[in-house]
Parts: sequence; C-alpha cells; structure tokens
Amino acid sequence: MFICQVTGGSSGIGKCVAITAARNGAHVTIIARDVQKLEVAKNEIIRACKNKDTQKVEYLSLDISQDYNAVEKALSDLEKTMGPIYMLVNCAGTAICGKIEDTSVADLKKMIDINFMGSYYCIKAVVQKMKSSQEGIIVLTSSQAALLGIFGYSAYCSTKFALRGLAESISMELAPYNISVTLSLPPDTDTPGFATEGLSKPLETKLISETSALVSPEVVANKLFKDALAGKFFSTVGTEGFMLTVLCCGMSPFSSIKELLVQSMLMGVFRLVSACYLVHFQKIIRNCMKTRDRNKKSE
Repeated sequence: MFICQVTGGSSGIGKCVAITAARNGAHVTIIARDVQKLEVAKNEIIRACKNKDTQKVEYLSLDISQDYNAVEKALSDLEKTMGPIYMLVNCAGTAICGKIEDTSVADLKKMIDINFMGSYYCIKAVVQKMKSSQEGIIVLTSSQAALLGIFGYSAYCSTKFALRGLAESISMELAPYNISVTLSLPPDTDTPGFATEGLSKPLETKLISETSALVSPEVVANKLFKDALAGKFFSTVGTEGFMLTVLCCGMSPFSSIKELLVQSMLMGVFRLVSACYLVHFQKIIRNCMKTRDRNKKSE
C-alpha cells in the first residue's frame, strides 16, 4: 500500500486519478484550493477505497502556485501524518484561450503560475525524500497541446510545452534513483475546466477542437495511473495521442526497444498524416477570416 498525492484533486482528471488510486488500495491525499469541493471529493474517494478500514484519505487546501516555502512546509507536514509520498500526480491546471494580442498579461501569468510553477514547486518539495528512499513515481499532466501549437492557445500551449521540458529533464535526473517520470498528454477532456475554457475560445479554436472527440476524465485517469505504474514516459489516449507522441518523441525517454522501433518506423508516415491535419486547420482559419470579412462588408 503506497501514498498517492494528487494536486487538482477536487475535480476533473485529478479527482478521477485519486479515485483510481483508492480503488487500487493506495492511501490518497488530494490538494486544491476550494474546501467545499475537496470535502465532496474526499467522500467520493472514501467510497471508492478497496480497503475502507485501513486506507487513509485526506485533503489539503493549498494554493500551490504562489509560495514555494508554503508548499514545501505543507507537503512536509503531510508526510508526517500520511507517510512518505510514493506517487505524486500533478493535475492542477487551467486554460484561458485567446490570440496572443487578446491575452492579458494577468491571464498569461495565471497560467504560468498554475500550469507550470505549481507542478515545479510540488516536485521540488518531494523529490529529495524520494531520492533518499530510492523509489517513487512523478506524473505531470500536460496536454496534447504540449506537442503542437494551436490557434488561440498561444499562452496555454507555452505552459504545456514547458511541462514537457521539465518532465524530460527530471526523468534524466531521477532515473538513477529508481524514480520514474510520466508525462500525461490528454486530449480535450470532459471536465469542469474544459467547460470554462470554452467560454473564451475563439471560433477557430472551437472548430479545430471539434475535429477530435471529447474524452471522459475517467478514461484519461485510468490510462495515466496504469502507464505511471508501468514506468512509461508518455501516457496518451486514442490514436491521435499515439500519433503525436511518435511524431514528437525526438530525444524523449523510451520505455522499451519495441517502443523505439515502432516510433522509428512510423515517424515518416505520421508526418504525412499530420500534414493533412495542418492543411485542414489552416483551411478552417482562412474560412473564419473570410466569414468575418464578409460580415464587416455587409455592416
């Protein structure tokens, strides 16, 4: 039985990961800011526990994005009551859409703080103890938007690309200590955050998003948890996610010789397929521009 700590654990993918961990017998701590949502999520997680009499489920109300010293102290205090953290799952994140000229500096900073700094702070706070114990799993929940730039996501994509760089770097740093790193790359997922994100999406972004199906957070969470336990670096859902990781694997870690050979054989073919997607996306953008121009002329 191990300790699983999940940031952004009061809703969406984070809550589903916590429930999955509880079903697999883990002790679980969820971290978020809203106490009411945390209490509701805690009760759901308790009901999902494999061994209700022995498993521990706790929550912590904490803003992980602002003050590293506060994060370090809070996580250290948690370990005193819950035990050493074996699996850290970073799910806290937010998306605010808009073209670069329409994105406020305040919104950019908010996404950098929550999407990137929050994960960085939590990892920094726990990694030394993981290295001392010579075991652990760290998961960073990024997005398929970490592998391609998308219209209307200039700020969001930037923060998610940054998480990939962080994941690759710490994977190299921590491998000698038997600590694995998994980068989860979910597609559009049916969460409260996705619904909020839709309020700020430009038309082009909405139409590009609609070319892919919406996935349930349970599917993403189950795959994330399974891949993390298996020590895989990339965790994806669906054919498009697989194609993107093959196209963009570059100098990323690989889990097996088989995976390396598959990536090597498919990369060229997938590049041709991806070109078709890009042409289609550009067509959507041009059509939206033409529609706006016609509307302006008719006014």
